Amino acid sequence: MSSKLWGGRFSQATHGAVEQLNRSLPFDRRMAAQDIKASLAHAEMLGETGVLSSEESGRIVQELQVIADGLQNNRIELDPKAEDIHSAVEALLRDRIGALAGKLHTGRSRNDQVVTDLRLYLRDAIDDLLPAIERLERVFMQRAEENQSVILPGYTHLQHAQPILLAHHLLAYFWMLERDRRRFQQVRKSVNELPLGAAALAGSSFPLDRKRVAERLGFDSVIPNSLDAVSDRDFAVEFTAAAALLLIHLSRFAEELILWSSAEFGFVELSEAVTTGSSMMPQKKNPDVAELARGKCGRVAGDLVNLLSVLKGLPLAYNKDLQEDKEAVFDAVDTLAMLLPAYAEMVATVRFNPERMRAATQGDFSTATELADYLVRKGIPFREAHHLVGQVVRHCLDRGHGLETIPLVDLQNISPKFDEDAVACLGVEAAVSSKTTEGGTALSAVQQQILLARQYLET
Repeated sequence: MSSKLWGGRFSQATHGAVEQLNRSLPFDRRMAAQDIKASLAHAEMLGETGVLSSEESGRIVQELQVIADGLQNNRIELDPKAEDIHSAVEALLRDRIGALAGKLHTGRSRNDQVVTDLRLYLRDAIDDLLPAIERLERVFMQRAEENQSVILPGYTHLQHAQPILLAHHLLAYFWMLERDRRRFQQVRKSVNELPLGAAALAGSSFPLDRKRVAERLGFDSVIPNSLDAVSDRDFAVEFTAAAALLLIHLSRFAEELILWSSAEFGFVELSEAVTTGSSMMPQKKNPDVAELARGKCGRVAGDLVNLLSVLKGLPLAYNKDLQEDKEAVFDAVDTLAMLLPAYAEMVATVRFNPERMRAATQGDFSTATELADYLVRKGIPFREAHHLVGQVVRHCLDRGHGLETIPLVDLQNISPKFDEDAVACLGVEAAVSSKTTEGGTALSAVQQQILLARQYLET
């Protein structure tokens, strides 16, 4: 009898190169626990529905539990020559109970088995990642609370735009991460649908109770179409897309920290615990965690493109191309699991330089909009006010000073609408304090953001 699960109709041995190409055990072995978990639920259901006798079902369940415990404690090893995790687990079962092991596969196929395993694996992975994302959210919120009085330039096009609070800047990343957290929660719902019982593609002629299996495995529902059940990988795409978007958010702040830690900016100093040195230049302190976050963003985006490319043009139902789904998913999981703790430590320990940040707003014309708004309150249309303040900026540039030091008489020469109180609106503190609209950078608005952020985390 062939050792292959599918070898009955074959008289010729598989070529060695094809054997190696076809084997997925080197990477799908990480789903061993999920494979056995699904098999346990399937075996119990077969006994309850009378497809197997209670004795047969009970023996299979008992030995699967022994195998699961043995694998977890390294007392049992998978056959490295097995084709995949399903073959490897069944071989272990066959070694223990003989031909009875073959009855476990009644009413199922590797097609519905593998996608069930992958869904179980991803559900576990998401449950592990969500607390790590939440911890990073809390770190950003804590750093915002600690820096509510720090002012720095706000940027558009990487040019000084308007002054903002550092807390406001940090909270922007909190809200990105909160969307990421909710996105992964939604992906978990997509993952948590049961394909097992769809068999190869057409369902089964045995009286399988798929809902009972779903309940045992903690799935919310059963996938209603057997063709879709075995061929769907939308959930894997959604997970990898969520992972890629999370990495994009981390990469954006990483880029800012890289810039801000340079001598030219000097806005931050990264802890020695999250930086490395140079093998040649003794003075260097390199922002490796930030740079790796930026680099790994491209890696996970590549995982997403990989998955989409595999799925494009696949006819129904299962195709061997789908073996390529797991490595992309596993890589995205591994990347996030490794990066998130290091990234949280980097943000938690970064030292901000309030004096350097505040000094960077001097002479940068970032309060020009406040001067335009001042004229609007005097009854001048904004477009005209914008033009007049542009003349003010040009006047200052020609004379080599900033808005903070412009004499009132110079303002009044450009527009008689400028009164003595015009100069007061040119300070960065006044500019920041004036942005009291919901979501603005004024301290009162930022404190409301922090309260709202806490509510989101608690729910």
